[in-house]
Amino acid sequence: MVPSTAESPWAGRRLHFVGVAGAGMSAYARAAHALGAGVSGSDRAHSPFAAALRADGVLEAIIGHRAENVPDGEEVELVCSSAIDAGNPERVAALARGLRVLTRAQLLEELTALRRTIAVAGAHGKTTTSAMIVSALRAGGVDPSYLIGGILRDTGRNGEWRAGEWLVVEADESDRSLLSLHTEIAVLTNVELDHHDRFGSLHELEAVYREFLAGAATAVIWDRPELLALRDGPAHAYDAPPVAPGGSASRFVWDGVEVALGVPGEHNARNAAAALTVAALAGVRTSDAARGLAGFSGAARRFERLGRSAAGAELYDDYAHHPTEVAATLAAARTLAPARLIAVFQPHLYSRTRALAREFGAALAGADIVVVLDVYPARERAADFPGVSGLAVAEATADAAGGRPTYWLPDRDRTVAIVGELARAGDLVLVMGAGDVDRIGRALLAGGGEGG
Repeated sequence: MVPSTAESPWAGRRLHFVGVAGAGMSAYARAAHALGAGVSGSDRAHSPFAAALRADGVLEAIIGHRAENVPDGEEVELVCSSAIDAGNPERVAALARGLRVLTRAQLLEELTALRRTIAVAGAHGKTTTSAMIVSALRAGGVDPSYLIGGILRDTGRNGEWRAGEWLVVEADESDRSLLSLHTEIAVLTNVELDHHDRFGSLHELEAVYREFLAGAATAVIWDRPELLALRDGPAHAYDAPPVAPGGSASRFVWDGVEVALGVPGEHNARNAAAALTVAALAGVRTSDAARGLAGFSGAARRFERLGRSAAGAELYDDYAHHPTEVAATLAAARTLAPARLIAVFQPHLYSRTRALAREFGAALAGADIVVVLDVYPARERAADFPGVSGLAVAEATADAAGGRPTYWLPDRDRTVAIVGELARAGDLVLVMGAGDVDRIGRALLAGGGEGG
């Protein structure tokens, strides 16, 4: 962090974050604190991000949303995550008092105006690619600030405000907030219709990405014609080079330098190619960037090894919540050559489950045994999606699995018990989803973990 007065342009500001325990908002609170602002915040439940904020002396998150949580004073500004609705009591109280209410997108716009910004966009790979860029830049002595949606295992944080001139952020398309960023280098990893509750068509989504790329001085884009066509002007195209398999690692040559990754999968080699391209544009030598990537151990919940089960099965956790991500993560797990690959999947959002159940089934069929949980609703309500549940994904998986076992287990405790009985030494259990499915993985740890 940078505590000096010269680097505290927000001294005197008081920001109250509603939804501060989330992956994104907690990083913004860190940045605001480092910039000299007084910060406070609340959320509906505890989280590892809230615990980290407390441990680092940033703020003590208030659990539960109440009007009295909003600090006294006319100068207080409320910052709301995208999950906060108009009826939230803290938002209602702030508006009644005439306080300034900011969306997270508006705050991120302010933050990106303070640094040369590298913004990573795309349906998949944003967090890992952003984290790799940070590692590559740090190895080159650039000391970037970063605000990403997962904890970097190297630093133990999802955000830091540092002394360097660069800022690395994830650019979110779901609420179009990527369009308000001050972006110098825009990275586009891929484009797929993922947020079916926000976009009516792929064409509508592509228009948003086109506008995002147009607003950046430089674009780094996965080398696919349909993606490059979204940039009106020159772009730096990248792709995964030929990869030499190496168990849990991958090796390839980039700009004459051998790059050794500690994370498996072709998709991670492609993420690394994006990071190497960006690092070169930021003035980092390829040899230094490659050294940074060699030490990259991943981001939390991105093919994160949790440990072993009581029976000796390897336990991994991943944030995959789209069919393309599920298929890529299963393929990466296969490179570790497990005796059996057991996938435990929690669908995320009713709208996504309704639209992509068949595609999820086809992707999950790549495992030897599949366990499907019920939908993690996030911002949606079951009442608005009658008849939609994880059962649709389980049925689609059974149809595509060619007779391999598929389980529909909406009860978390039963899931832990059954997977614990199924998994044995030599197996790899991969829990996937953007909700709280990681709790199942930790509950399966030998000696006990976080229970359900």
